[in-house]
Amino acid sequence: MSAPAHAERAPEVGARAAYVVDSAGTVHFGKRQTRRVPVASLVKVMTAYVVLREAQLGDTITITKEDVRYAAVNGATSAALRAGEKLTVRDLLHGLMLPSGADAANALARRYGPGRARFVAKMNAAARGLGLTDTVYTNADGLPTPRGGGHSTAVDQAVLADKALDDPTFRTVVGKSVHKVAKNSVHRAHTWRNTNKLLGMTSGVLGIKTGYTSAAGYCLVFAGERAGRRVVGVLLGDQDARRFSTAEQLLDFAEEQITAA
Repeated sequence: MSAPAHAERAPEVGARAAYVVDSAGTVHFGKRQTRRVPVASLVKVMTAYVVLREAQLGDTITITKEDVRYAAVNGATSAALRAGEKLTVRDLLHGLMLPSGADAANALARRYGPGRARFVAKMNAAARGLGLTDTVYTNADGLPTPRGGGHSTAVDQAVLADKALDDPTFRTVVGKSVHKVAKNSVHRAHTWRNTNKLLGMTSGVLGIKTGYTSAAGYCLVFAGERAGRRVVGVLLGDQDARRFSTAEQLLDFAEEQITAA
């Protein structure tokens, strides 16, 4: 990868770690990008990646009390799922990625491990396969655990995001601001709104994922099409609103660098 150009003109980045790279391999920004840290719900990008390799989008999963309880007792974000509902993998991926539902994560891991432990093993195997040497997963949702909740780096998260975006279903899901599931005989109606406020803030945004825990701080992995290239960025340990405005500035900065090259 080539080094950042004109780094002195880069935006100020308050996040503890950050990284921006484009599809030509040009690195536009780096800050402690190889430091191993918790990444909160950015973990769900790998969850979706593994599910898309294991599942059929039309597969139906029955939500259990365990799925609902898992999100509730951990104080996690949820997709407001209820025990007994039957939802397709396609819909559950939206529930996983837009409102960041830990209940959806648990249901998917339970089905496609099968079981959480086997699913996490698949996540770590996928990480090794992608060359993410500084990444370890301990669950499918990024919640802290007695073992620390795993870790990753800004560089590894950018590599994963870029690979995940090659899947058209993933790209469609993370690019949506809202996803609605109409009520029918096997599930109730759901309206899931994307926690990624960067969508709609600037042109060419592709998604990806927000995250937050007290240990990780506010995190964001983002991507956009700029000057004919895909630009992927990661902000770890930032402030809530600032991560979105910083991401917008970094996308603009990358575009300026690409155009000027």
